[in-house]
Amino acid sequence: MKTQVGIIGAGPAGLFLSHLLHLHGIDSVILEHRDYEYALGRVRAGMLDNDVCALIRATGVGANLDRFGLEQHQMEFRYEGKRAYINWKNLTGRKTWIYGQQQLVQDIVTRREQDGAKILWDAEALGVNGLDTDSPSIRFRYQGVEQDLECDIVAGCDGFLGVSRKSVPEGKIQEFHRSYPFGWLGTMASVKPSSPWLVTGSHERGYAMHSMRSRYNDRDHEISRNYVQCGVDDNVEDWPDNRVWDELHTRLASDDGWELQEGPIVEKIVLPLRSFVCEPMQYRRMFLAGDAAHVVPPTGGRGLNQAIYDVALLADGIKDFYDTGAMDLLGRYSQTCLQRVWRAQQFSWRQTNMLQRHEHTDVYHRKLQVCELDYMTTNKAAATHLAENYAGAPIDSIFLGNEVLEYPSVDG
Repeated sequence: MKTQVGIIGAGPAGLFLSHLLHLHGIDSVILEHRDYEYALGRVRAGMLDNDVCALIRATGVGANLDRFGLEQHQMEFRYEGKRAYINWKNLTGRKTWIYGQQQLVQDIVTRREQDGAKILWDAEALGVNGLDTDSPSIRFRYQGVEQDLECDIVAGCDGFLGVSRKSVPEGKIQEFHRSYPFGWLGTMASVKPSSPWLVTGSHERGYAMHSMRSRYNDRDHEISRNYVQCGVDDNVEDWPDNRVWDELHTRLASDDGWELQEGPIVEKIVLPLRSFVCEPMQYRRMFLAGDAAHVVPPTGGRGLNQAIYDVALLADGIKDFYDTGAMDLLGRYSQTCLQRVWRAQQFSWRQTNMLQRHEHTDVYHRKLQVCELDYMTTNKAAATHLAENYAGAPIDSIFLGNEVLEYPSVDG
């Protein structure tokens, strides 16, 4: 099998890259080791920033985002009984949308199928060969048969545990890791959200969040999504429903009588928290994107957005390669991405340190957290910094005046 660009992984990064390449007239094949039902069943949060939403709309896959996405202008912080707000629309003129990752996957798959995409589900990538040549190939197993996908360029979009990064020769990539000594218990409940915007709480007992999921039908406004910080070795059996609600009530309590509405919990999952970056994000003609190259804790809502920015830049570089035959723009892919990636790492680390209860937390450390929360929610400059990170800095500043994406911005 031959193609121009071989893509490993049919998550948002791989699918959106394939879509962008198609708009550029470039052929691709996606290999995904799971089936389509599994991809749609991975219920993941989706906080999409301003320019990511603009890019999704500009490239023709934003109809359901506009129909079902929940527009957000602000978020609320709870701590020490206080309620404080940061409104990124007022501070930056930008917005965010809540739109589930699995729904975005479905939207792009539908469009790719309409455009005749080559997506092989249940196709397990075994490794990438020929990386030291100009003709790499992906070895994969499909329908019980091992075969090769020959290509000009390989895009590794197969997540933290995928084979792409592992196929790079030893010593050619440096990895930076940080594992946090706690996790998140995520739950979904059949009850209308108690707030129209995200509520995040920092409490001496641990972090908590109250949110919602985007609508997929007329009944989905009756679903709320909640998170509580838990032990790194906890499992869902350690958290019966009454314990979940008790902790949410305690950690999100306010002095003005706000009430969190309870309902039947229909889903529970424990999420580990980690930070990870690899440098560089490329080796010769293989390019890593999304979780294959970097991971952030969900505290700052940057993971999905970073993946989309990666592949948008990568698609432009690939187009330039086929237009000019030169690797100049692709050669700067990693350097350009990493400036933004480390900014997201720093922001997510800061939010995690400010909001989560750490093992070393004592009264002194808690006082520092409260001081930082007071400063961030009362100082305009500090609040604007947070708003810029949540809502996403403009694309031209993200890429520091280098090659700006060819797609329209939110301002046209």
